Amino acid sequence: MLNTILDIPGWCAALFLVVSISLAVAFPTDHRNIENGWRIPTEGYADQPYIIKTDDNAWLCAVTTGWGEEGETGQHIISSRSTDFGQTWETPVDVEPSDGPEASYSVFFKTPSGRIFVFYNHNTDNVRRVKADNPPYKDGWCYRVDSQGYFVFKFSDDHGRSWSDRRFPLPMRLMDIDRENAYGGEIRFFWNVGKPFSLQGSVYVPLCKVGGFGDGFFTRNEGVLLKSDNLLTEPDLEKFRCETLPDGEAGLRTPPGGGPIAGEHSYAVLSDGTFYVVYRSVDGHPVCAYSRDGGHTWTKPRYQVFADGRKMRHPRAANFIWKCRNEKYLYWFHNHGGTWYDDRNPAWLCGGVEVDSPEGKIIHWSQPEIVLYDDDPLIRMSYPDFIEENGRYFISETQKEKARIYELDPALLHALWGQSNRRKLPVRDWFWI
Repeated sequence: MLNTILDIPGWCAALFLVVSISLAVAFPTDHRNIENGWRIPTEGYADQPYIIKTDDNAWLCAVTTGWGEEGETGQHIISSRSTDFGQTWETPVDVEPSDGPEASYSVFFKTPSGRIFVFYNHNTDNVRRVKADNPPYKDGWCYRVDSQGYFVFKFSDDHGRSWSDRRFPLPMRLMDIDRENAYGGEIRFFWNVGKPFSLQGSVYVPLCKVGGFGDGFFTRNEGVLLKSDNLLTEPDLEKFRCETLPDGEAGLRTPPGGGPIAGEHSYAVLSDGTFYVVYRSVDGHPVCAYSRDGGHTWTKPRYQVFADGRKMRHPRAANFIWKCRNEKYLYWFHNHGGTWYDDRNPAWLCGGVEVDSPEGKIIHWSQPEIVLYDDDPLIRMSYPDFIEENGRYFISETQKEKARIYELDPALLHALWGQSNRRKLPVRDWFWI
């Protein structure tokens, strides 16, 4: 049948078949190429495809989406469920509708009872423009309004099939970056990409404060944590408490002499209760810090380094840390020293392991390996999430138009975590046909 289809002699068909099989064995599908991922449903624009496992063994994914481009009217949040590791998804449901004020940049937190909170920006007052630098904004007005308003949450008690009608705003303390904005703090600018976490009965929700709008959109960023000590136990959500950390009038910034952008903070809790944070800058390097007192104070921010002390390089893009079930860590970044939003392809991973220091636990980072790429160098992948399932590892990402999920090769991750124990270079096998 093969030679009939190809209309070539039988021996040629046989040779073609042998060569094809040999190529498939020697050069299997590259799971790192993003074209081989599974699509997550969106309406067009797609941001922050974050995933959590529900107590009925489904995956729940939230995406900021809309029919227009990033920041346009109609931007809202949807969620959808998958029961086959992200290969297919149920019909999405609205967390917030597309015909309401902008709702953006959601993150999940699941309680021990199975209740799921979703935290996000909401333009509740339907503000249609905010003061901005002129230039670059004509007449001094920015009409993109998805990074102000109120930081709110809704909840689901049915594993993400539906969401509470009511939303609850989280109070945030006024700080210098707010008082010094164009409204003196009357309107506050902020957004978030970092996932919430808990420790000793308290919930910590990351937030990135914004100082103003101008060249490059945000002109100044600082990171804070919103801590609630009773969100897990108080049945009346009207009575939940929230304080803003760190103490004082400034959030997490760049190292002394660094630039004004300290954004998109990502956190992990080490085995001794230490908080670790990493975030982006426009300095060509990612920034990190430790807190030994639950986020009230932090070590002086410094540029993140590999285990051998060399500075890592990273542009103005999201970078994330994830703690794995084996008590080790993964770090997503782009491994070059750009200072702008460009060049987010490929994406790299480092493996992290805890080591002791005089102050407490710290993380040592491995040399990096490429985890995802696209053949088109102009593709920009970012805002990933990581999930483990029965010894399997998955990662999501978005190019702002397509959101996808991928299963990772466990050997890649174990090789990253095991670098510090290796005493010789790996030997690669080459196949010739």
